[in-house]
Amino acid sequence: MTRTKRGYIARRRRKKIRLFASSFRGAHSRLTRTITQQRIRALVSAHRDRGTRKRYFRRLWITRLNAVIRGNRVLKSYNRFIHNLYKKQLLLNRKTLAQISILNKSCLYTISNEVLGTLEEIH
Repeated sequence: MTRTKRGYIARRRRKKIRLFASSFRGAHSRLTRTITQQRIRALVSAHRDRGTRKRYFRRLWITRLNAVIRGNRVLKSYNRFIHNLYKKQLLLNRKTLAQISILNKSCLYTISNEVLGTLEEIH
């Protein structure tokens, strides 16, 4: 029986997969079956960790805000500060507040004085 030459399509597909896995180590970058498994695993991890990253950054912003608020005696805690912001209907997100607290503390004091001043008028 004569040898039949296969086409180039399978080789092109495998080459594309190998380009994705070129930075992997050992057999994970050389063997097609292993590359395919590692590729699936990498994509699953990337998808999962996009959500995790959002959680971690929110935690970081809250921690920074709490440290500045407690350290400079603006209010007793982050919790009270956010609660008072909502009462006053100053809807600033935590990322913005954390940036303000790091880069421009006087602006944070202005915001907190605004919140505290209006609360004293209400009570």
